[in-house]
Amino acid sequence: METLQKNKFDALTGMRAIAAIMVFVYHNRKYWRNDLPFEVMRFISEWHIGVTVFFVLSGFLLAYRYEEKPLESKKSYLKYILLRIARIFPLYWILLSCYFIDRTYSKDVDTYFLQYSLFYSLFDKYSVSGIVQAWSLTVEFFFYLLAPLLFLLLRKSWKYCILFLIGFFLLGWAVGVGLKEFNGNPKGFLYPLQFMIGSTFFGRSLEFFFGMLLAYLMKQEKGIEFLNKIKKPTLWGGIAILILIFCIRFFARNNFLHGVERWEGRLIHELFLPIGIIVFFWGLMSEKTWVSKVLSTKFFILLGNASFVFYLIHLSYFNMKLKSYVYLPDKNFVLLWICSIIIYLLIEKPLYELCRRWISKI
Repeated sequence: METLQKNKFDALTGMRAIAAIMVFVYHNRKYWRNDLPFEVMRFISEWHIGVTVFFVLSGFLLAYRYEEKPLESKKSYLKYILLRIARIFPLYWILLSCYFIDRTYSKDVDTYFLQYSLFYSLFDKYSVSGIVQAWSLTVEFFFYLLAPLLFLLLRKSWKYCILFLIGFFLLGWAVGVGLKEFNGNPKGFLYPLQFMIGSTFFGRSLEFFFGMLLAYLMKQEKGIEFLNKIKKPTLWGGIAILILIFCIRFFARNNFLHGVERWEGRLIHELFLPIGIIVFFWGLMSEKTWVSKVLSTKFFILLGNASFVFYLIHLSYFNMKLKSYVYLPDKNFVLLWICSIIIYLLIEKPLYELCRRWISKI
């Protein structure tokens, strides 16, 4: 397992770059709407599943690394949470501050607290404000808060974990509907249902669960035996992902909408797609294929490490600001990656290491 972790987790890091590229293409698909066939556009319109890849990967990595250890004491949980905060907030706060300072672009100045706390993405009204794509950071952070408890429940029984997540979903739904009945819920806090399911942890929790399930199986001898029964997991996991994307796209009424906007597409997205993803992940870790070799190269590992920066700058303020100076035919794809690598090496990585040293002294 030590060799497995050392040699094969690199491919998962490289996979982060692929997920970020999928999200970039998805967000820029409008530029090719009149040039590509309708069926191709419908397929690309489901590449938002790059976010699902991130969520499943987060579920796996946190569960594999921490399990329920942060629950051993208040101090261990505090250090765990502070490390998670250090992972996502500093760079986000820097970009958000630049956005608010530059009044040419910032118009939602009445939402400082909501934006800096990431609470903004719990409101339908504010979900496309500020650093728009940062909504997924709110989903991630909810998972960070609950991950040790979820893994503890998973170790007792997967049923306990699922029941907890169902209860958590119903709680969010009840709050949103309750506020709607009470005062109309004008800002859309956890409302309407489609927003809550698609943009909050309440509706996206199963994606993390399946990642945790893979970690749980890898921690058990019987689990490894079960996983080893899957023949050619890289191949079949990859094929499953492609087939499921095709299935989801059939429910898109046109190339402006997504298949997940209908319950059939959402069901496939939440229940079946993560299974294909974890099978593919297991293949990346357990097989020596050309896919794992490519994703494990230094180039893809660097892109994977810089993928968080790329995700935060490929859309919204940084991208718009960059376009005002230079706008290349590739929609600044290469330039954005260059910027991401520079920001990762000079800002994100040093900041995180500094925070880690401070937190270790607690």
